[in-house]
Amino acid sequence: MGIFRYSDGVLPNTLAFSYAIGGYLTGFWLIMQPSLWLNLPGVLLLGHSMVIAAYLLHECAHNTVFRDNAVNARVGSLLNWIVGSSYNSYEILRRKHFRHHVDRADVVAFDFRPQLARYPRVVKLIEALEWAYIPAADLFMHAMILVVPFTLPSRRTERARVLWVLAVRASVFALIAWHAPRVLLFYPLAWMLMLHVLRFMDAFQHTFTLFDTLEQGPIANPAKYDAAFEFRNTFTNIHSVKYPWLNLFTLNFGYHNAHHEKPAEPWHRLPALHAQLYSDHCSQLLPFANLLSAYHRYRTQRLLNDDPAELDVLSDRGRTFIGVDGVSFLTGH
Repeated sequence: MGIFRYSDGVLPNTLAFSYAIGGYLTGFWLIMQPSLWLNLPGVLLLGHSMVIAAYLLHECAHNTVFRDNAVNARVGSLLNWIVGSSYNSYEILRRKHFRHHVDRADVVAFDFRPQLARYPRVVKLIEALEWAYIPAADLFMHAMILVVPFTLPSRRTERARVLWVLAVRASVFALIAWHAPRVLLFYPLAWMLMLHVLRFMDAFQHTFTLFDTLEQGPIANPAKYDAAFEFRNTFTNIHSVKYPWLNLFTLNFGYHNAHHEKPAEPWHRLPALHAQLYSDHCSQLLPFANLLSAYHRYRTQRLLNDDPAELDVLSDRGRTFIGVDGVSFLTGH
């Protein structure tokens, strides 16, 4: 018996982990080199390897990679460091993501939208950055990871972790930057590239109700949020129907209705599950080109937007789908 949970997952997971870790190390090496011709490919490789690492973390959270759940947790914790979200513990990320599946809602510790709306100058600044394609909303959410343990009493136990991780990451980054100062520019570019990819996928996968009850119990009125509600308010945003191999760019995460139908199904089986469930027609499928256009068109409006449940985004196939920021599974608040 091997370490992987599924026998047909040995090859795809080995390849995915090899790319994520090998690409991360190679990308870092490339952005440290004195040649811009190496730096730019390094940014792309580093950014995309972190994308794959993030989705492998998601798989570990669902215990779909390794036979032993403790191994999933250890590897997930390692991937958490690679993608730069280690200020949150792996278990906090996993708990938040499971609330998303169990409650059939976007469950957060606090909703930043009403708080942010009280400061119009800050909103204008973030919108200006978003207009320039700097993912300021997500940068703000990740920055809040450092603040939450010092503002929410329920997260007091995380204070030491935040300070320890901050010290380790800052020291290592300073050492690398001292050796190759250009890392100060190219690593943030690679990390923001990862953020763009992740939030593009997250923004259009649901019109779930948003609850700021993560630190509390399950949501009220669970009968309303049944399986039918989940299906109607979940959308499949794969990159290509004709060329399914392109969906490996985000580790098949776009097969989102299939994922919510069977959350324990591993990423490499999702295309087959999608075909089994929906055959040649998935009513919830939104064309990639339409979503890419909407991602560009509503990049500033999305900041304070909160799409209501049951919003009709199918009538125009997602062309006017604003989407939601700040629901990444890499932030535990």
